[in-house]
Amino acid sequence: MLLTDRARLPDPVAAVALLPRGSLVILRDGDLPAGARLALGLALASVCRRRGLRLLVAGDPTLARQLRAGVHWPEKRLPPRVRGFATAAAHGMAALIRARRAGVSAVLLSPVLPTASHPGAPHLGIVRFAGLVRRVPGLAVYALGGIDGTTVGRLAGSGAAGIAAIGAFRP
Repeated sequence: MLLTDRARLPDPVAAVALLPRGSLVILRDGDLPAGARLALGLALASVCRRRGLRLLVAGDPTLARQLRAGVHWPEKRLPPRVRGFATAAAHGMAALIRARRAGVSAVLLSPVLPTASHPGAPHLGIVRFAGLVRRVPGLAVYALGGIDGTTVGRLAGSGAAGIAAIGAFRP
């Protein structure tokens, strides 16, 4: 799963074009002016359709409808019940339980490891991440935060449904 971030991934369209079929892409960049975010969304949606990828829009169901995409809900804005394909952010057990009750398709649990997105912020660690995943059977939980080519192997046996990253997908 790739998350857009202009500061760390300046050309998300090029990065998305390299993802394997079935990957998920989350359009974030909520601070972009509406027209620029729509243009980026349209470009991403086009690449996603051609390559068999699934696009989600972070926190903006209106734009998601325009792009025929799913919604990625921030932890604090997750509605009691979601519609259609949706993912949610989680940073602990309470958020995982709320996400499962809301009916999301998957959750991004973070930060698993120290991350450039939030330098110095506390992180879960692999053992705690794996323990949280075990406590929500049936919920697809993706690892986010500090995941790259050198750290991904540490997730083996953790129960992660997959990984989510930003910088690891730079073309």
